[in-house]
Amino acid sequence: MPLYKEITIDEASRLRLWRVEETIETLEKDIELSAYCRERYDGMKSEMHRKAFLSIRHLLKLFGYTDFDLEYDQNGKPHLKDGKHISISHSYHFTAVIVSDKPVGVDVEKQREKIKYIAPKFTPVEEYKSLGNGDDLIKKLTIVWGAKEAIYKLFGKQGLLFLHDIYVHDFDFDASTTHAYVTHEGVKRDYILHFFELEDFICVYAIKPEKNL
Repeated sequence: MPLYKEITIDEASRLRLWRVEETIETLEKDIELSAYCRERYDGMKSEMHRKAFLSIRHLLKLFGYTDFDLEYDQNGKPHLKDGKHISISHSYHFTAVIVSDKPVGVDVEKQREKIKYIAPKFTPVEEYKSLGNGDDLIKKLTIVWGAKEAIYKLFGKQGLLFLHDIYVHDFDFDASTTHAYVTHEGVKRDYILHFFELEDFICVYAIKPEKNL
């Protein structure tokens, strides 16, 4: 069972990551899907997406849940029927699930060259010019993208714009944490984000603080 990493964030919040190495047949064992998720699964043409989908159900089992404990709102955001908060992410052969008593968001991203070219669409890239054009820039931009994805999932509303509504403060790699704020519909909210590397991927997670920072 390739549980890759497990992080206890606080007494009510835990993150688990899976490294997908199994065959489809192995992943399908002991997993029962709801009618809604079975339809989604059957419609997937990519084997990688199918494996990720099933591995997430195995992560759910580690939290004590099944696919039938999940429901999705009109924006496609997953919820747990017992009232706890959940966020899900996958990228290539890594999947992640975070469960908490508080609103949460998680994102896993592969570090890729192309992020340098799409960066102006989601962040003021001129803030990071001092990093040059190499691996450090790719890493920083991947963390910023992951941070914005995590906050978007936590926020759970359509219409939130990565470039204009979410701002991620600059950070040092060694700190493994940064701050961000969301300005949306006249309201400003602050968040703390945590990030770490796993192989050539980045994982970022955010949990809504008890009080606005």
